[in-house]
Amino acid sequence: MTFAILRTGGKQLRVEPGQMVDIERIEAGPGDSVEFSDILLVGGDSGTKYGNPTVEGARVVGTVVDQRRAPKIVVFKYKPKTRYRKKTGHRQSLTRVSIQEIVG
Repeated sequence: MTFAILRTGGKQLRVEPGQMVDIERIEAGPGDSVEFSDILLVGGDSGTKYGNPTVEGARVVGTVVDQRRAPKIVVFKYKPKTRYRKKTGHRQSLTRVSIQEIVG
């Protein structure tokens, strides 16, 4: 079983072929193929390759399933005894990607 740790959108993700992951929004439409080349580690039955900082020649290929938004979170700021209250919300834009293969 092959797996990889990739860096995208300021986050690190452990991915395997056939897995669906939600990442920070990238500019690609549903059905488009995407390739990630910022791979930090590749592991499997034949051993583990560590990057310094990335693994040379390694890449992860996936297909965009859809563009979506995460559930809304509520941001509430409050200071006691000063009548200060501020309520806002936030929804993060995400891209759902199906991982096809790990090369490297």
